[in-house]
Amino acid sequence: MSGRLLRLVCTAAVAAGTVLAPLPAAAVPDPQAPGQRPVAELLTDLQTQYRDAEQATETYNATEEQLKKQRAEVDRLDSELAHARLSLHDSRGAAGRLAREQYQNSTALSPYVRLLLARDPQHALDEGHVIGQLARERAETVGRLVGSEKKSDGLARAARKALDTQLTLAARQKKDRDDVRERLADVEKLLTSLTPDQLTALAAFEKTDVDKAQQKLVTSGALGDDDREPSRSGDRALRYAVQQIGKPYEWGAEGPKTYDCSGLTSEAWGHAGTPVPRTSEEQWAELPRIPLNELRPGDLVIYFPKATHVAMYLGDGKIVQAPRTGETIQVSPIASYPILGAVRPDERPEGARGTARPATPDPHPPTLPTPNGDQATDPK
Repeated sequence: MSGRLLRLVCTAAVAAGTVLAPLPAAAVPDPQAPGQRPVAELLTDLQTQYRDAEQATETYNATEEQLKKQRAEVDRLDSELAHARLSLHDSRGAAGRLAREQYQNSTALSPYVRLLLARDPQHALDEGHVIGQLARERAETVGRLVGSEKKSDGLARAARKALDTQLTLAARQKKDRDDVRERLADVEKLLTSLTPDQLTALAAFEKTDVDKAQQKLVTSGALGDDDREPSRSGDRALRYAVQQIGKPYEWGAEGPKTYDCSGLTSEAWGHAGTPVPRTSEEQWAELPRIPLNELRPGDLVIYFPKATHVAMYLGDGKIVQAPRTGETIQVSPIASYPILGAVRPDERPEGARGTARPATPDPHPPTLPTPNGDQATDPK
């Protein structure tokens, strides 16, 4: 990490009251004490519930993005339908005028008969040209009317179908929102059931767990030499993320006052001029993947088997992240959660922007430590 960026991080952290130094260890209650569950068991339950809540949040975010696009599609179709109906009205008016002209000329001699009876050959040719022109105009008028009717009918059907899809997505969004709230209620219920001593012990236990995982990851060499500089876009995205340090986490939020994990990363890269998908799952699925030993500041680190959490790499084995409900955007060790892999938003395949580049398989992928002491293999 460059010295200038490191100073920016430290300044933001101090301004937000973020403590980067290790917290003092707290005494862990006796697991066998009456009425108390083991701290490790409590932590596992709490982390599971947080993870379930975050997965529900990302599902909600994905539905919200689909709903935004569908609303735009409905608006587009409604606009096209309005123009098509106006065109149909004009075509029907022209067809009406044509019908009146034919009716008014019904008692007169046919233009073709007049052509046959003409004495002047040149005059006959001129009138024949006029007759041909009239016939073409009448055919075009009828053709426009038929085409306008078909287009209007097709757009009306598409608009109805798009509106039905929008209503379905709106119902799904409500269900997803209720699911998030239910998951968060489970977290709150567990937290409120704990004593202050248990909460302190949980925080200390979790920090010790993360420190062990971080030490194991760093000493394994999985991060390589870790002295790479960010790209120009990556530097801009990282600066934006760092400036948000201290702001609260809020599920479904994209700033500017609150963020969830993927809201922070998508907004940061959007401000850098490189739009990325809204959710962590989409970021993992659609952006080019890179091995951990090629990480540079600004890259995105994806966590958990289902890609339900994302953070931005800061350098020196640290990330900037919006962790979870009740916490603020902060600097954390990269091994805070089980790592799934990493992606680089500003490295796209030539001629296929927005398409993920399959990472080159590593015949000997490193074994990565996770905060709970298990082993996770980097899928690259």
